[in-house]
Amino acid sequence: MHKEKVIVICGPTASGKTKLSIELAKKIDGEIISCDSMQIYKEMDIGTAKPTKQEMQGIKHYLIDFVSPDERYSVANYKRDAKKAIKEIIQKGKVPIIVGGTGLYIDSLIYEINYDNIEFDEQYRKHLEERAKKEGIEKLYEEAKKIDEEAIKKISINDKKRIIRILEIYNATGKNKTENEKKSREKEVEYDYKVFALLWDREKLYDRINKRVDIMIKQGLIEEVKEIYNKYKKFPTAMQGLGYKEVVEYLEGNTTKEEMINKIKQETRRYSKRQLTWFRKNKQTIWINAGEEKTQNMINLIITEFNK
Repeated sequence: MHKEKVIVICGPTASGKTKLSIELAKKIDGEIISCDSMQIYKEMDIGTAKPTKQEMQGIKHYLIDFVSPDERYSVANYKRDAKKAIKEIIQKGKVPIIVGGTGLYIDSLIYEINYDNIEFDEQYRKHLEERAKKEGIEKLYEEAKKIDEEAIKKISINDKKRIIRILEIYNATGKNKTENEKKSREKEVEYDYKVFALLWDREKLYDRINKRVDIMIKQGLIEEVKEIYNKYKKFPTAMQGLGYKEVVEYLEGNTTKEEMINKIKQETRRYSKRQLTWFRKNKQTIWINAGEEKTQNMINLIITEFNK
């Protein structure tokens, strides 16, 4: 059965995915679907490294800047919206290019993982949120670890959103997240996904991450967080994101500016490590040495693989 081809460009944060994908889209008449769980949010531009209109160079981008920071947006929502965008791009006769570092979103597409049929209990979620406040997130992390050791390996001990997710899935289905994913992977995958991941020497990548954080601070990350924090008068899920929660700690007077900047750098480096671990388990991934290759060479390699 003939399947339409879709390009996926993934990799750790600050690895150059945005720049490469825009150059590739110009070359092959493609359009870009963001695969970033933070760039979906409106008003959160600096801390999510959202491409500017100028950087997009006229290339249409989907699933960026369309969810309010106080709204909940799930993997099931992403899968539905991304599939809709893929279809729209193919109907135009263009090539869909999925770009981002959110492994869960990518897997929902390339493995056809389905969370749609899981009914979540709002009361149970509130109960977990309360417990996280009173007992600390480490307690919930340990519980989630007992339920699903496989899934917990891929997330940080501070990632409240995903820790709660593991507990919610188990509460709703009686099966853990890993079991649910295995079950849903038995479905036929709709498109022929060509998956590429960008690889960097660790020290060079860490240097890029540190520089990017400094640039974000200069561009006004603290002011951006302050505005959202004052506007919503509460701590939306979106503000749990990397770079945002650290600034909130600073704004609340719990840390110095220097400590906050160092913490963002450290947590981002840790996150990049987890992203690499995640993408390495995808067997079909073609790795590109982004630190060594020129952009044009990377584009040629992707086009060659895409045309096979």
